[in-house]
Order: sequence, then C-alpha cells, then structure tokens
Amino acid sequence: MTDVVVQGLSKSFGSNQVLKAMDLRVPSRQFVTLLGPSGCGKTTLLRMIAGLEKATAGEIRFGDRRVDTLPPGERNIAMVFQSYALYPTMDVARNIGYGLEVRGTPKAEKQEKVGAVAKVLEILHLLTRKPKQLSGGQRQRVALGRAMVRRPDIFLMDEPLSNLDAKLRATMRGELRRFHLDLGTTTIYVTHDQLEAMTMSDLVVVMNEGVVQQIGTPEEVYGKPANLFVAGFIGTPPMNLIPAQFRDGVLTVAGTPLPIALPPGAPADLVLGVRPQDVTIVEPGSPGSIPGKVWIVELIGSERLIEVELAPKLRVTAEVRATHRAAIDDAVAIRPDPAHLHVFDPATGQAINA
Repeated sequence: MTDVVVQGLSKSFGSNQVLKAMDLRVPSRQFVTLLGPSGCGKTTLLRMIAGLEKATAGEIRFGDRRVDTLPPGERNIAMVFQSYALYPTMDVARNIGYGLEVRGTPKAEKQEKVGAVAKVLEILHLLTRKPKQLSGGQRQRVALGRAMVRRPDIFLMDEPLSNLDAKLRATMRGELRRFHLDLGTTTIYVTHDQLEAMTMSDLVVVMNEGVVQQIGTPEEVYGKPANLFVAGFIGTPPMNLIPAQFRDGVLTVAGTPLPIALPPGAPADLVLGVRPQDVTIVEPGSPGSIPGKVWIVELIGSERLIEVELAPKLRVTAEVRATHRAAIDDAVAIRPDPAHLHVFDPATGQAINA
C-alpha cells in the first residue's frame, strides 16, 4: 500500500494563494478526511493529488515515487466526485467496467471484476439498468464501483455524499467506512461536514485558508483542539469561547472570580473554551458559578440548548436534558466543568496545555 506525502505544497490562482507551503503525510491504508469551511483549499489539494491541478511549488509523493510531474493516468488513483459523473447511455455494468475496457482488459476478466465489485456493493440486480433508472444512493454505489474495480493505490473522494438526503447520507457513511476496511486502500476524503469526518476517519486534517490547523484522530481534534479555529469549528453546538482575565493568580469571567487552576504561563488575558455539554445550569449564587439570565431556549429532541447572557454581548450555551425547564429572562447561573476547560492565548490563538 501507499503513503501520500505532500511537502511544501503551494497553489495560487493569480494573486489568490489557495494553499500555503503545506506539509502533510497520509499513512498507508488510513481513511483521512480533509475538513474545513468552503474555500479553505481542501478540494484544490485533492485535485492536485489526483493530477487535475498543477502545483505552484512543492512536491507530492506516493511512497518513494514523486508523482506531481506525472499525468493523472499514471498515478493509479481513483476519484469519486460529488456529481457521480456516470455515462447516461451506458448500463451499470458498463459504467463500472468502462475504465477496464479502455485499458484493454479481456472481456471475461472485466465481467468477473465487475461482478465481484457489484456483489460487494449489493447492486448485482442493477447491472442492466441505466443511471436514470437509479436512485441517488444507487448512483453513488455505481460511482464507487467504477473506482473500486480498478484496485487503485489511492481513493480520492470529493464530497461524494453531499447530494444525498440526510437519511441516506447516514447509511452511506457507514457503508463507505466498511468498504474502506474491506479494501484496505489509502483513502483521502474531502468534506465540510464534520459529522462525516468524525464518524468515518482514522485521521482528520482540519484546514482553514490554505493552512493545516491540526491533524489528529477524531477524538484528538474534538477533545484537544490545537487553536481557537479548531475549537470553534469542531463540535455541534460549537464550543463556547469566553474571554477571561487572570490577575494575581485569580481567574475572572464577566467580573466573577472562579476557583479554577490554570496552567503555568497562562497570559493575563485569555480565552476559556468549554463545550455546551460541559456547562451546568445552576441557581444564582451557587459555588463556582457565573450569574446571568436566560437569553434563548431551543429544544433539540432529547436535549435543550439554553443560551445564558453573562454580560452584554457575552453569551454561553449549555446543553441540558429536555426536561430542564427555563424561560427567557430567568435569573440563572452557569458552572463550567473545570475538568473539561480549554485555555487559549488570544494573541496567538494557540491552546495553552496544562
């Protein structure tokens, strides 16, 4: 199998620099997701790995082989697009096997390989149908089959589930993960949907403005965000980022001192990060709490989101059980869990580790 190594990779379109001297290693056989907001450069990076865009600077290697000078056809990659890109006049069997056909694969071998892939994808009964006769999920399976049948060294997937409805996307996330484990192929997957990234990936590469912000397992990028961008981007609802002051060994938020120890070297002005799940609503005056009033209440099924205003334009969200009753303008207090606090330097944006 094959590692993908990117060294000093940059890409500019005129004066717009989309990727900025990026270094990245995708380990062999891993499912690695490029995650970030629209315009962060993740699709451009995927297209450069595929050979569909040329680098402005830097190198791309598959194992020990440099490939950024090679055309796409010589890289032994397979790409699955958001649009499926199926041939409308060909039936499913020919759509899956067309890549083998143009390479001169003998007919019997091609049929055997198409049948084997169709069996894995559970679309054997669809082989004689045309794309227009298929549902969105079935078309996505055909697009995957076309990529799988060639047994590439590397799978590249560009938001392949974004055109599916929510229920089918949830099903296909699990199936894509299963296919990856069955095939054991290096997979690079692009999405802006953090749920896809968190549920399918071995590693998540969080990107913003052409720069890698953090690389880690889903647990690491969620539980130990490297900076303010990752902290605010990963998690639903997003992490609360609260300005605080640290003077003479005392931490204060909105003028209220909190009995929370900070790591050595914490700056005088800092940002506390705490997830809504780690904020408790308590009675005003409770020890270790910050007083405020209920700003808004949202029911989200079995949970309720309560946004509490601690000071003008300073609000913190708590996620509580749906049975917790609260009304707008109620006097309450919040208590952040000291065991799940994150501390950031507002000047650099970087996390301050204990």
